[in-house]
Amino acid sequence: MKKILITGGFGILGTSLTNILYKKNYQIFLLDRSKKKRKLFKTYGSKVKIIKGDFRNLNQLKNILKKTKIDSIIHLGASTQIMDSYKSPYDTFQTNIMGTINILEAVRNINKKINIIFSSTIKVYGKMISKSFKETTPLHGDLPDEVSKSAADLVAQSYVKTYNLKIGILRSCNIYGPADFNMDRLIPGTIIQALGGMPIKLRTSGKLKRDYLYVDDASNAYYKLMLQMKKNKKKKLFIYNLGSKFNLNSLEVVNLIYKIMKVDLKPVILNNSSIEIITQKIDFSKAKKELKWMPNTSFKEGISKTVKWYKNILY
Repeated sequence: MKKILITGGFGILGTSLTNILYKKNYQIFLLDRSKKKRKLFKTYGSKVKIIKGDFRNLNQLKNILKKTKIDSIIHLGASTQIMDSYKSPYDTFQTNIMGTINILEAVRNINKKINIIFSSTIKVYGKMISKSFKETTPLHGDLPDEVSKSAADLVAQSYVKTYNLKIGILRSCNIYGPADFNMDRLIPGTIIQALGGMPIKLRTSGKLKRDYLYVDDASNAYYKLMLQMKKNKKKKLFIYNLGSKFNLNSLEVVNLIYKIMKVDLKPVILNNSSIEIITQKIDFSKAKKELKWMPNTSFKEGISKTVKWYKNILY
């Protein structure tokens, strides 16, 4: 049975990936600081083991690799919220840069045959300089969350070129779906507020445009990349964008959620944040060609599934 360590395993993407890998008969180790969401994984039995810990602790990581004898690491753990990073840049840089370095160092010191998949983001590209971001677009973040992920992305590439580690990097657009407990994000925040009869308060103008990707489609890309890395013995660095054809602004997203939920609400536009990038669009043609990956879930279908999940856990 192949063994996989997932950092940030209790997050939206970690939860979805666990579902997929469990069905594929992998032994999964979830590393997470939180205790709160463990009940989500109780039904998996011995194939999913939870490790309470922090990837910012290098010695702990080394001990985990020694004890578990894992084959692959999927590094999802990160500080991702724009406003949190703006208020606490030190914590953001420690988590996103040094945390990633710890993963790389642990593998370099314990077992360089372990494959690593690093969860990067569209934010590494910074502001739009063309009609869409390609994998060859220079990494140029400005804000702490953007810069920290850009730096971590480049550090991962450095470990491939310098220490011959085998690393895959997935730069994804906005991922949404069930098991997202971060109410500062647009989609879960809108749904939870609406279930309580309250409108969402948008800190922006509502005109920021983003690509939206359903979480199970994103997880499928991680699985396909994992197989590609196992299959291709010679290649060491794999970089792919993950996107979708659903490029929507915040107001369009909110209004569609209200329509699906059949609620008579209007978002409150605060427009008190001027630090965020106006438009983002990602080109994922390379992943389509080389990984044979395509997002299959329509935005309406994905939102409907997400709303149903939140209703089930709250009522």
